[in-house]
Amino acid sequence: MNSYSIKEIPVGSYFSEPVFLDEQFILTAPELNFSAELLKTLQTWEFKEIKSVGEPQEEYSGEEALANEGSTEKSILSDGADFLEAEKFYREFIKYVKNLFTNIILKKDINFNQIATRIRELCDVIRENRRSLLRVMKSDDAEGQNYLAAHCVKSTTIAIIIGNYIKLPPHRLLELGVAALLHETGMIQFPPQIFLSNQPLSSEDRKLILSHPILGYNMLKNLHFPLVVNLAALEHHERENGTGYPQKLTGEKISLYAKIIAVACSYEALTNERPHKDAKDGYSGMLDLLKNEGKQYDDTVVKALVFSLSIYPIGLYVLLSNGKKGQVVDVNPENPKFPMVQIFGELNPDGKNKVIETSQDGVSIARPLQKEEIS
Repeated sequence: MNSYSIKEIPVGSYFSEPVFLDEQFILTAPELNFSAELLKTLQTWEFKEIKSVGEPQEEYSGEEALANEGSTEKSILSDGADFLEAEKFYREFIKYVKNLFTNIILKKDINFNQIATRIRELCDVIRENRRSLLRVMKSDDAEGQNYLAAHCVKSTTIAIIIGNYIKLPPHRLLELGVAALLHETGMIQFPPQIFLSNQPLSSEDRKLILSHPILGYNMLKNLHFPLVVNLAALEHHERENGTGYPQKLTGEKISLYAKIIAVACSYEALTNERPHKDAKDGYSGMLDLLKNEGKQYDDTVVKALVFSLSIYPIGLYVLLSNGKKGQVVDVNPENPKFPMVQIFGELNPDGKNKVIETSQDGVSIARPLQKEEIS
């Protein structure tokens, strides 16, 4: 697949093959020209290049497609704009969280209402553009010092999605979001090499890691955050069977926000790379949580995760039973085994990306794709 600089693409040109934004997300089809509006949109959102196995050309010879160009191009732009908006929001939110964590380290001065305002914005994006946001999160690989910011943003997004599923009222969603975003306030006080090391920890370093929920709780308490937020920071490593830390709480003794954050964090950790381990695909990570070995997690919360993201989570690249490849783009609320899948390189007559509902009797998911099979 070739890369083309946005600046070098002639206005009004047609590509001979589909054009992709990130090697998988289709941006335009051969029937659609690169309008000034599309190029301006890509530049506004700071995209430098696009990808295609085809080449730009002055004209397209398909008269039927040209007759429908206006409505088709509008559909494609609308479809792609959701993804671009989600990516812009995600990048800005990650930047905000990095600055927030820096402020915590240097000044130890943060405000609940200010953070809740940003969480409200995240809740709005999840409500209006959840599918695209999850796909953006799937494509993001945070490394090194950015790990905790990315971890907290992804975990917070998943926690809010779970909270929506169990019908938490808006004010409690805000509390949950603030709690999830700040649940690692104890960890960020340590040198990064402690939690990013791929070497066995010393006994002293292990003690530090085990103390981070208490440090986070004390900091948030001193800053007069709501008790429910403080408890979530304290208890997010507690487990239903009493094997967690720091208090070895069981079952109903663990606060609801902590139960939700525990599941969201565990899923995020399973499906993203760490210095000491490779990432599992979303399907394998979901199966691990469904097994719930030793009954570590609240079954209701795990069920909410599965039905919110499906067993084949949004963003997962899959091979279908008909041999085609695609990406999961939405859940089936009636059956988490059969989500909606976008077929790569195919469009509907109206110009939108082709999306099918998998089913037991029709086309189904054969298996997740491995990294080397995606490009």
